[in-house]
Amino acid sequence: MRHLLLVSHGTFAPGLHSVLKMLVGDRDDVLSTSLEDGMGADVFTANVSALVADFAADDEVVVLADIIGGSPLTSTLNVLAEKGLLGGTIAFTGMNLPMAMAAAMELQSASLADLKGSLADEGRAGVMEYAIELPAEDDEDDI
Repeated sequence: MRHLLLVSHGTFAPGLHSVLKMLVGDRDDVLSTSLEDGMGADVFTANVSALVADFAADDEVVVLADIIGGSPLTSTLNVLAEKGLLGGTIAFTGMNLPMAMAAAMELQSASLADLKGSLADEGRAGVMEYAIELPAEDDEDDI
């Protein structure tokens, strides 16, 4: 089985998970947890351990995290390493809704190699400036 694991600081990952539920449905293969303000890394690590407790040795994991080098990502990867799951894990930072949607929609159908490319492409494509067009100003005074 393959799992999508969203991790972050604050409530970003659970919030993104909530949006995914709205858009792609509530799925057992999509999980999330976060390192909330005032929470110790040990509590976060315990939360991740509980989420992955039932993962089998041959399961694959797609991890989306908020920032590279942050405690949520490093702690999650440490837990997955302890379970022997790093060989079947891919991890991305800078998660956003387009890449999370792509991950959820392709999670069970695409290979890990194809997911790597798709998630990177969707993540980049989801970041762009939206050009705001202002209405033309009328030089005539209103009477």
